[in-house]
Parts: sequence; structure tokens; C-alpha cells
Amino acid sequence: MRFEFATAARIIFGPGTLAEIGPLAAEMGSRALVVIGKSADRAAPLVEHLDRHNVKTVTFPIYQEPTVDLAEHGVQQARRAGCDVVIGFGGGSAIDAAKAIAALATNPGEPLDYLEVIGRGKALAKAPLAAIAIPTTAGTGAEVTRNAVLASPEHRVKVSLRSPLMLPRLALVDPELTLTLPPDVTAATGLDALTQLIEPFVSVRANPMTDAICRDGLGRVARSLRRAFERGDDAAAREDMALASLFGGLALANAGLGAVHGFAGPFGGMFEAPHGAVCAALLPGAMAVNVRALQAREPQGAALARYAEIARILTGRDDATPADGAAWVADLVAALGVPGLDHYGLTGGDIAPLVEKSAVASSMKGNPIALTEDEMRQIVERAR
Repeated sequence: MRFEFATAARIIFGPGTLAEIGPLAAEMGSRALVVIGKSADRAAPLVEHLDRHNVKTVTFPIYQEPTVDLAEHGVQQARRAGCDVVIGFGGGSAIDAAKAIAALATNPGEPLDYLEVIGRGKALAKAPLAAIAIPTTAGTGAEVTRNAVLASPEHRVKVSLRSPLMLPRLALVDPELTLTLPPDVTAATGLDALTQLIEPFVSVRANPMTDAICRDGLGRVARSLRRAFERGDDAAAREDMALASLFGGLALANAGLGAVHGFAGPFGGMFEAPHGAVCAALLPGAMAVNVRALQAREPQGAALARYAEIARILTGRDDATPADGAAWVADLVAALGVPGLDHYGLTGGDIAPLVEKSAVASSMKGNPIALTEDEMRQIVERAR
């Protein structure tokens, strides 16, 4: 057995911990680029805490999932302002943008020098600016991952800027920041968190540390996602989901993902769609197809037993089968009102190119079994 486990230099979790950000940020620098989502009002308390501790701020809003060009603009702003800290405050888009800006601000050349797939994939030559990640959603786990996903509209793909150096210096997770999330965002991000606990658990790179994290996280999602969706002010449910999201990020960063994310990346490059909602639409079919493929070709393998364990955790039944787990997830996705992929513009003619792109996606390499082209098509069809 051999595995590695790497994460943010420091993780602080708990209700009300946003109030601790001032002195923590001041230890890292004196001028921060604060990358935020659509609502500047939500970031006002953060800026106030920083100001009280003499950390000057420059705000950089992200109104959509980040693109390569957007990251470049952020780098220019950080350099002009002399920023020595970058803080991502928001969902996965804001945090990914912050990590990318922090990395590119200290390294020479252009983003294409370092991007996977469409670029040259060079390793970062210098350590990024100090990065702090403060999630305001519960789903992506981006606060503890070592990559940033950027869209390239001209290539119609999403690609990663990836390096162990990109792990944030600090991940501060305050569940109270998620109390006002609307139901649709709660559903999409929560199901993304569920996906990022299931896929690492059955991944070919699973290890004992990520297994333990996934088991705990799955139980939290099972008891709390529907509650958080139905009663957004349920503090206990929000805390469970924030921790499940953090655990999903820890797991995927160290054990990889699978077919759902193998499809979600290419799909996001082809269509404008929220990443979490895409993962949610794909998850039930991916589970069902994987289970059938394993039953047909690797019935005695460890992965099928892991799907059975997932089913027992999610359903609370000792006799639950892998198929029961997939059915439980399908029922949850339906109950939370997640739209199918056709909602974002997918047509029958798009399936073949989507399958072709997804087959070579990096996440697909972690899937517990190599899927046939027909099986991949089935997953997409079931997600429509």
C-alpha cells in the first residue's frame, strides 16, 4: 500500500469563524485581492474584518464560472494593486478564480503555458501568492483542492490549472455563510458534494484516509441535504453539508473522481451550465451504469462491494444493494427538482462529441471500471 495525502496548510471549521479572518490574513500580507461572487453585499463583513486589521482590499467580482481571460484580468489587477494575498470568497467559481490568480500572478508567461489540455501544461516555477479560501456554498470543496477549473470559450472546454503549490494557505469554512443559500443552489451544490464523496470512494485511487472521510461525509449528506433544501435556516443541517463539502474536496484532491466529473468538465465547456447541477443530473445514471458494468465484468471486485456500502449508508438499510443506492440517489435528485441536461441545450446530436471528449477526460481515469462507448452514451441519455 502506498498513498499520499495533501491539503491546505491550515483548515478552520465552525460557525462564526469568519470573525477570525482579520488577524489570520494580516499574518500573510497587507493588501488582499478579494475575489467574490455576484453579491458584493455578502462580502461586506469580510472586508470590514480585514480593514479592522489593516489589510487593505481590492475587490474582483466573478459573475460567472471563471474563464482564462477572466483569470488574466484578475492577475493584472492584483499586480497593479501590489497584492500579496488573494482571498476567494464565494462558491467554487470565486475560489477557483482566486487560486488561479494567486498562481499566475507570481509566474512568468501566459496561462496557456501552465494549463492542461489546451496549453503546455508546464509546472509552476514559483510559489503562488498566499491564498485564502472561504466558501459560501456547500458543494465544491474547492477550498482544499490543488487545481482551478477555467473555461476556454474559444476551445469549448473547461481545463485545469493544477499544482500542489495551489493548495490554499488557509481554508476557513463557516457554515453560517450558507444559511441564506436558495433551495436550487443548495440542491445543486449539495449533490455535487455527494458526487465528490461517492466517486473518490469507488475510485481506483481510493485509500484508507479518503475512505474514512467519505464514509463520514456520506452519512451527513444522507441525513441533512434534504433538510437543508427544505429548511434553509436549519443550522445543524447546514453544518453537516458544509463539512460534507469540505470532506468531498479532501477526498477528490487525494483519490480522484470518476465518470460524473469526466462528463461534467467537457459538458461545461460545450454549454453554459452550473457545474453542480450538471453533476447532479449525471450522478444517478452514472451510478446505475457503473453498477451494471461491474456486475457484468467484475462481480467479485472491490468496487461493487463499495457501491453496496454506499447504499447501506444512504438508505440506512443493512440489506441495501448497489442498485438500491443508485435508486436512492435518483429519488433524491428528483425530489430536489434538478433539471436534466437538455435544459442547458443538449440535443441528440451533441451526445457523440460529448462522449468523445469525456472518454479522454482526466477524471474518467479514476472511474472504477473502464466504460464502453455504449455505456457512456447510456449515462448521458439517462441524464437528459
